[in-house]
Amino acid sequence: MTLFGRRTALANQSRPLNLQSYYPLWFYVPAGVIYGLMFLLPTFASLYFSLTRWTLFNQEFIGFENFVEFFNEPFLLKGLVNTFIFGFSTSAGKVIVGMGLAVLLTSNIYMRGLLRSVVFFPVLVSTIGIGITFNVLMDPQDGVINAALAIVGIDGPHWLTSPKMAIYSVALVEIWRGVGLATLILIAGLMAIPDDFYEAARLDGASAWHQFWRITVPLSRPAIATVLTLSLIDGLRTFDLVWAMTRGGPGFSSDVLASVIYKQYQAGFYGLSTAGNVILFMVIALVALPIVAFLNREER
Repeated sequence: MTLFGRRTALANQSRPLNLQSYYPLWFYVPAGVIYGLMFLLPTFASLYFSLTRWTLFNQEFIGFENFVEFFNEPFLLKGLVNTFIFGFSTSAGKVIVGMGLAVLLTSNIYMRGLLRSVVFFPVLVSTIGIGITFNVLMDPQDGVINAALAIVGIDGPHWLTSPKMAIYSVALVEIWRGVGLATLILIAGLMAIPDDFYEAARLDGASAWHQFWRITVPLSRPAIATVLTLSLIDGLRTFDLVWAMTRGGPGFSSDVLASVIYKQYQAGFYGLSTAGNVILFMVIALVALPIVAFLNREER
């Protein structure tokens, strides 16, 4: 080592630790503590308790027996199919309806601000309250919806009492409930598109329909990806609206994975329901992560 190298090494050793260089890192500590307590700790605890037969007072390690028993549930397949139907239909519905409302509410229409508030209002209402309300409105005998259809000569269906229609009826209510947030995100995406693109398209003679497909949809892709991601995750883990409207009925026809888990918990099979939660987490991760990766790749 040269004389200059020795002096540099000695200077580095004698230099005091500069705590100010680590100052920005301290801002991560509160978020890290909250994340660890609210997410990491419950996640690892659930993984452990899913391998046990436990109650509030004792536990017994049984390995993967809970998972084997959960997959042998007779109505698990129906709940899994309904979960995918609900998740994909509601996410697609929110994007389609939300995009239409976003285009309408960014145009020059009368009372545009009030209409935006009206569209967003269902997001602020309790999901349980919405479920109970629509349970009354969709009553096949005395419901307001079927009464309104009867005025125009349409025999209203059995929205929530038909095994074939129950899950789709709940999905329609979920689209109505969540489309306000989707519309808000899509409005932000549309307002970020420069007007120069539309002016150039109009000068070239492009119709409103071509402007929508060639300019609006491609340039609002980040907002669409956000709505799809949030709606899909929310739809796959849904429970409260389904439980408030049908409780998984009639029979087990509208059960989703979360309601199957809850019924096991009600029956006192805590380890089995914990294993179901782990399975639900894995299903959401396996479905949502590839879709998010694909959408982000398309954005780049």
